[in-house]
Amino acid sequence: MKRQNVRTLSLVITTFTYLLVGAAVFDALESKEELIRDGMLKDISGALKKKYNISDDDYKMMELVITEYKPHKAGPQWKFAGSFYFATVVLAMIGYGHSTPVTAGGKAFCMGYAMVGIPLGLVMFQSIGERLNKFASVVIRQFKKYFNCQRIEATEMNLMCATATLSTIIITTGAAVFSRYEGWTYFDSFYYCFVTLTTIGFGDYVALQNDNALQNKPGYVALSLVFILFGLAVVAASINLLVLRFMTMNAEDIRRDDNECMQSSSNNVLTLDGEVMAVNGKLLAGHHTGELTEIDQMSVCSCNCLGLTHSENQELLLDTSYQPSQTILSSGSTIKRASV
Repeated sequence: MKRQNVRTLSLVITTFTYLLVGAAVFDALESKEELIRDGMLKDISGALKKKYNISDDDYKMMELVITEYKPHKAGPQWKFAGSFYFATVVLAMIGYGHSTPVTAGGKAFCMGYAMVGIPLGLVMFQSIGERLNKFASVVIRQFKKYFNCQRIEATEMNLMCATATLSTIIITTGAAVFSRYEGWTYFDSFYYCFVTLTTIGFGDYVALQNDNALQNKPGYVALSLVFILFGLAVVAASINLLVLRFMTMNAEDIRRDDNECMQSSSNNVLTLDGEVMAVNGKLLAGHHTGELTEIDQMSVCSCNCLGLTHSENQELLLDTSYQPSQTILSSGSTIKRASV
């Protein structure tokens, strides 16, 4: 089996195994807490209905109002600042879900905008990631020169360490900033930064959603957008290195498979060598590289081995009363004489 096929099959098996392990771990960690929270919320909702004598229809209306009003706590979501924030989230494929278009025109434009914007954003982040890797390689080379290292070239491992370190700095710094402005714990802020820069975007934590931040805190809005764009560029640099490494390994496997195919085909295909052709290491005589002789032009069933000429064989084959056994018997003495 080819190495590419082996790698693909291994990746599929590893990915599904990883999914199964992840599902088992999440089940063990979250299912019990989910049941507790569900029971607690049911008890609280029942107590509120009983205390204030709220009907089921009124309670559902209250739930709808609270859910729909939540995005408006940040102020107008579709003014320029909020629209720019939403467009950035679409372009970066984060998709918090904190605000969504409700008009038919807005939904149609969002689909067309995403079809063009997402590839554009991917190319931009990829290009910025390449430039960051180039800059990191220059810095690493200068450091190695300063410390008098024998090899000053920046290896893939050096670049991976550099981009991983930069990503860690961005996430930890961003977590401190969002923890201060949003009132989250540092762990929750770190979780938000990781989910954002990996473009998972669950939407359970979304910045700029309190106290009309989109309108009253333009500096904080700009800082959040810079964090998203620059952080995604750094993450793209790391992904660029991983993809480049995988492509290099795949190219090496393709080259090895091609060489093996050429070697195996060279053993199965006839190759001329003077007046002898080799097939699987065996030599076949009687083949010439020059003009074909009369014997070469005759088929195997022309019975040349029986001492008959080509014209005689043709006449015998055209004769309906001809029996090959007669020729074999009549030429038996000729064969014996020839062998003697």
